[in-house]
Amino acid sequence: MKRALKYLLAALVAVVIFLAGWNTNSVMRWVRSLLSEQTNTYVGERSFSRTPKLTSVLELIENKYVDSLSCDSLQELAIPAILRELDPHSAYIPARDFKEIEEPLQGEFDGIGVVFNMATDTVIILNVIPSGPSRKAGVQGGDRIIKVNDTLIAGQKMSQTSVMKRLRGPRGTNVKLSIERKDIQGLVDIVVTRDAIPLHSVEAAVMLTDKVGFIKLSQFSRTSFKEVRNALTSLRAQGMTSLIFDLRDNTGGFLDQAIHIANEFLPANRLIVYTKDRNGEMMQQYSDGRGSSTDLKLAVLINEASASSSEILAGALQDNDCGTIVGRRSFGKGLVQEQIPFEDGSALRLTVAHYYTPTGRSIQKPYTSGKGADYELDLVERFNRNEFFSADSIHFADSLRYTTPKGKVVYGGGGIMPDLFVPLDTLNITKYFSEVSGRNILYRYTIEYADTHRKGLERAKSIAQLEQLLNNDTELFTNFVRYADKQGVAPNWEDIDRSRDIMEAQLRAYIARNSDLEDNAFYYFIYPIDKTVLRAIEALEQE
Repeated sequence: MKRALKYLLAALVAVVIFLAGWNTNSVMRWVRSLLSEQTNTYVGERSFSRTPKLTSVLELIENKYVDSLSCDSLQELAIPAILRELDPHSAYIPARDFKEIEEPLQGEFDGIGVVFNMATDTVIILNVIPSGPSRKAGVQGGDRIIKVNDTLIAGQKMSQTSVMKRLRGPRGTNVKLSIERKDIQGLVDIVVTRDAIPLHSVEAAVMLTDKVGFIKLSQFSRTSFKEVRNALTSLRAQGMTSLIFDLRDNTGGFLDQAIHIANEFLPANRLIVYTKDRNGEMMQQYSDGRGSSTDLKLAVLINEASASSSEILAGALQDNDCGTIVGRRSFGKGLVQEQIPFEDGSALRLTVAHYYTPTGRSIQKPYTSGKGADYELDLVERFNRNEFFSADSIHFADSLRYTTPKGKVVYGGGGIMPDLFVPLDTLNITKYFSEVSGRNILYRYTIEYADTHRKGLERAKSIAQLEQLLNNDTELFTNFVRYADKQGVAPNWEDIDRSRDIMEAQLRAYIARNSDLEDNAFYYFIYPIDKTVLRAIEALEQE
């Protein structure tokens, strides 16, 4: 708390000096000097001998500054500025944002339990969560929400965030929905009592082939290990002997969940990860030998947006020669944050240590304190250097070379380099595809298709039944091209032939997502055009 107080006082001083017209660099140099030991500072005729400058200046601001100031407002402005002078991942979370930021990691939120879309400026209910409050109240897939608590929301160009705020609220409270329902004249009023709605970090757990299972983990929340373990059990019951674990675009979350998941695949007494703080003190985590899936053939998918806990998990498996890492080099976030809460509901996430993989690799990519903008542009620079398209464009220093127990060479210096590199695939991205995709025409078509064929989609209770339903519609793609033409994108048959596989897969996947099978169906229908998944299947079959 002394450290937090010191930064808080520095924040107040920084803002006051800034208001006085000093430039930012001068402010930060002065603040840094204040953070060191100070004695015998004078203001006018008054001496503050052996009193920290920050305390003295804060007293002066409170007691003598010419205008009245809100200290709370000043510190909200100043603290983020100070943290920007540290590392790229130390951060301040204002009280007003804390719940929204933490909610996805907690595993639940309070709401009504529906999945909706606003592609046509009207809230269309795509799916109703089983056993959720809306299902209990009688809300159905395909319903359109016209009013919320007698406030018109349809056709008001209201943002999705605004709609969500109206639908969400403390559990136990009521919200009245005025619904437009197909074949029913007039609006149907339904009162829904809000309740806890689970948030799942496992987006999908589905069999792609007779033997290959697929798990997509979107983040490391408090429930991730339990979800992954349940998914593994379910897939094993369906005949899984090989697993594709998809960590692409997973930006991290709770460290303990990554450790528990790694433990599922590793034999006993294998180092999973260790941290080292400013004093050189280390914390090591080892596997306990109780993992349920040490026998599985394993492929882990990563890309440039896989960060933090994703990199810890991928690095632990790679350094222990467990499975194959497939994809592109990960983000490179290897800094440990400690979250320090304040009484007003805000929190400070302060970097206190570095992560290291079992071979001793630092996951963190290089950065310069106070140069956050340069750090954020790193992925753009990787793209410009052709790193997304060619492994030969990625160079590592020999000093960062490490060796796994089985002799595989790996490198430190930022992120996890996959064992099998899969370039970003842009080969069949044509102008026609960019138009129908970028203007949201393809997605809107799938929403309207699902709305029109809702009864058939609801009858499909398995992937096989859903696949049969879509296969029977031989006019699906032709009707889409006609729809796009009516929306202003004329057919270009050369482009269409080149991009057809991509568009057909996306059409089927998005339509399938609007069934009761949701994301399981989406990933099943999209994987035939996913080069990284296909490369992983190939690698698993060769083992």
